[in-house]
Amino acid sequence: MFLDQVKIYVKAGDGGNGMVAFRKEKYVPMGGPAGGDGGNGADVIFEVDEGLRTLIDFRFKRHFKADRGEHGMSKGMHGKNSQAMIVKVPPGTVVTDVDSGKVVADLTLHGQRAVIAKGGRGGRGNSRFATPSNPAPELSENGEPGQERNIQMELKLLADVGLVGFPSVGKSTFLSVVSAARPKIAEYHFTTIVPNLGMVSVSDGRSFVLADLPGLIEGAHQGVGLGHQFLKHIERTRVIIHVIDMAGSEGRDPYEDYVTINNELKEYNLRLTERPQIIAANKMDMPGAEENLATFKEKVGDDVVVFPISALTREGIREMLFTVANKIDETPTFPINEEEEEAKGVHRVVYKHEKAEEEFFVTREDDGTWVLTGDQIERLFKMTNFDHEESTKRFARQLRTMGVDDSLRKQGAKDGDTVRILKYEFEFVE
Repeated sequence: MFLDQVKIYVKAGDGGNGMVAFRKEKYVPMGGPAGGDGGNGADVIFEVDEGLRTLIDFRFKRHFKADRGEHGMSKGMHGKNSQAMIVKVPPGTVVTDVDSGKVVADLTLHGQRAVIAKGGRGGRGNSRFATPSNPAPELSENGEPGQERNIQMELKLLADVGLVGFPSVGKSTFLSVVSAARPKIAEYHFTTIVPNLGMVSVSDGRSFVLADLPGLIEGAHQGVGLGHQFLKHIERTRVIIHVIDMAGSEGRDPYEDYVTINNELKEYNLRLTERPQIIAANKMDMPGAEENLATFKEKVGDDVVVFPISALTREGIREMLFTVANKIDETPTFPINEEEEEAKGVHRVVYKHEKAEEEFFVTREDDGTWVLTGDQIERLFKMTNFDHEESTKRFARQLRTMGVDDSLRKQGAKDGDTVRILKYEFEFVE
């Protein structure tokens, strides 16, 4: 089964908790605080494995949760860091954050890695908080929560050349003739329902990867037919072979086919029009093909490269493959995102105004409870160890510094009101 798009949930490991401990050995005078730090949580890392071809493995497992760091121990011993969770993905995988819509990673090369979710750092033990004024603090931190996110994985095949055209124009037959691929071939539309890849070798020793994509029809960019699911696989190709039934065996006009398919490519992604396109005028062995070819050439003009071929008799294919190989050598790869452009030496600086992230938000529920929300304040809350009074006092000071107390007063909070963070409730004290 070919699966090229899936949504999954990833959760990096939380950091281990720091410890409150003191040395009290007989021969260690004034031992003092000896609580160790927690270990760092594990990252979730995607790594490219060239042996994979689809995202089928993610159909059955859609939740990936990495291990948390080990907790700190007494005698100043730190907890162990957790090993990163390595998730194998096929080359050509684009990872996008579902909530923000931003591309997290574009993975194309074998062995390439990207951190998809960052593990939380370990919490500090009480030995980290010792000061001359407080040499024996009963204060420690819990581990930082690991990053969690919902992501969409999209596979865009790594092929040098893409075959496009209406159904039943002979794309699968062409692929089977020029490579060792064996796609399904039959006399009905949409025989090809998944992309097929083949390695094409030219007689002068050059080779390239050719992708046969399911047939496109009018309206494909809007979701009509099967082709809309696979248009994205053309985005990485450097050359497009446009296969046209020049005999008009389906009752369609070859020039109208040409215009329609190019319009679908343009509507899907305007940058697809930048790719060199070679016209494979197929089925030249059938009646009426020569006349249609002459009319077609008159309409498209001399700038369009047209090769009369027959995938059935293999006529004209050798000459066309030489031209395709030359075009590949002349044409650079087309980056599909800004990060890939920078990696290829294209530096573009885009200045955008981004609103500073709010530290917290204050709302009030119908029962009069004040609710504090926000990533920063929730992270701070989770890292506070409420088992020790000093940690609780430190959390209260941090809230005051952030302006939480003033904000509550401005909105009408009174002494004794209930304040909730996550599932925990506190009393507001003036």
